Amino acid sequence: RYALFYNRLKNIEECEGGLDKFTKSYKTFGVNQLEDGGIYCKEWAPGAEAVFLAGDFNGWNPFSHPYKKLEYGKWELFIPAEDGCSPVPHGSKLKVVVIRAQNGALLYRISPWARYVVRDEDKVNYDWVHWNPPHSYIHKNPSPKRLKSLRIYESHVGIASPERKVASYKNFTYNVLPRIKDLGYNCVQLMAIMEHAYYASFGYQVTSFFAASSRYGTPDDLKEMIDVAHSMGITVLLDVVHSHASKNSEDGLNQFDGTDSCFFHSGYRGNHQLWDSRLFDYANWEVLRFLLSNLRMWIEDYRFDGFRFDGVTSMLYHHHGIGTGFSGDYNEYFGLHVDEDALCYLMLANHMINSLHPECITIAEDVSGMPALCRPVAEGGGGFDYRLAMAIPDKWIQIIKELKDEDWNMGNIVHTLTNRRYEEKYIAYAESHDQALVGDKTLAFRLMDAEMYTNMSVLMPLTPVIDRGIQLHKMIRLITHALGGESYLNFMG
Repeated sequence: RYALFYNRLKNIEECEGGLDKFTKSYKTFGVNQLEDGGIYCKEWAPGAEAVFLAGDFNGWNPFSHPYKKLEYGKWELFIPAEDGCSPVPHGSKLKVVVIRAQNGALLYRISPWARYVVRDEDKVNYDWVHWNPPHSYIHKNPSPKRLKSLRIYESHVGIASPERKVASYKNFTYNVLPRIKDLGYNCVQLMAIMEHAYYASFGYQVTSFFAASSRYGTPDDLKEMIDVAHSMGITVLLDVVHSHASKNSEDGLNQFDGTDSCFFHSGYRGNHQLWDSRLFDYANWEVLRFLLSNLRMWIEDYRFDGFRFDGVTSMLYHHHGIGTGFSGDYNEYFGLHVDEDALCYLMLANHMINSLHPECITIAEDVSGMPALCRPVAEGGGGFDYRLAMAIPDKWIQIIKELKDEDWNMGNIVHTLTNRRYEEKYIAYAESHDQALVGDKTLAFRLMDAEMYTNMSVLMPLTPVIDRGIQLHKMIRLITHALGGESYLNFMG
């Protein structure tokens, strides 16, 4: 595994002029404005016969601005400045027009590298909007120093309001961040930031990987939110979804060049049975460029302090963890069923982050318990700083559902809380969004259920159900915080 990582890194160093240059590709791919006001566009569409740029700037003429074909399926276009001004104004709509090689079909696509996409009220699909404001938000506060222990407040900007609407970045900045600070948390983990067409997916069906969700406001609103968090000494992590992508083709990555593959595996291997989404081909050079540059953009443009990688178990195995119970036997972690290209990508990602931004933190959401996932890459490990202790919330649910209070087995509870890989750091939690949102109940509702609606007021007499529920809820969190890991997480919901 280390040899695979080493060889891939060596190839990048030799062919691309170094990892630093390779992962800065977000500054050249997509549509970028040059210092003289001209526009440089670059795309990777190996299955295209021809590529054009259309939009408000050329009256939506699909053929007036053709890209020039380069080697390895890449295309580029330069549009010179007009009297020192950009030919593509800030806020104008764009589309990449792809002529498919196989049948000449004309496809209108959003660039995979698009930085801002919006959806009009009366439309289903998202539109790509060129984001290049004359005065972009400038960060005023330095990032906090790397924390020895995280107390994470896992949050979703859209549901962070008592009102029945999608809440905004501004609301989170001014109403929620001060409360997080007062409660003693030192870290915020943000869900559903990468743009996703389906709101109910809670951000886990990404359509535009480089775009901050426009539901909650503009990219500058998000930058301000992170900056204000930094002013309070709060570390901000992004919930990054590189394990799969939405199947949408009109406003997603799927079939960007008209083929079944491009960024993904073709055929059966490129589809996730349970999630109904597309799976990346981590052995592909341009996919590595895309995903590594994506991480770099979120760190450097938005100043995120690290990532929680979603769906790592699905990435690590060809079976994606479907129908597999992991017992801890080493045969489950080493063999042909492990997707070593995906593991190599994660090693590259952590190596890049550690090399270029050593202050950043990475967390793996892995239910399988892959050994050495949280050991340094130099030791042949995955390079993550932490993994989520995913067995703990399941244990609490099982106890509350199946046992009477007097039958709780302290030895069994302590074993589950302390059963972790030696010298790998864990983040303990009693519940996260997985327990609170996905067709499930929060711990409080499991303990108190209907009486939560009627008997939680101080004006009501304290019932045995509420009394027991609150006491157990406090004790569950206390023992989880104390024994479960090196850091702690709680979900705002």
